[in-house]
Amino acid sequence: MSKATLYLDEAIHKAIRIKSAETRQSMSDLVNDALRASLTEDLEDLREIKKRRQEKTVGFEAFLGQLKKDGII
Repeated sequence: MSKATLYLDEAIHKAIRIKSAETRQSMSDLVNDALRASLTEDLEDLREIKKRRQEKTVGFEAFLGQLKKDGII
């Protein structure tokens, strides 16, 4: 495991300290878990973009027109 120095907003630091005490998890574990979740979400987004790259695009006006036709707006 690597060591790093992070500069956190005071409110976020306080929230992490409180959550750490309440959950009996270290602040490092909480930060690692949050970063892991964020990076996993980014990876899922990139996979979805790659999957949808071949989809036909729809212009904004056409999309609004379809929403109106469907009675959504």
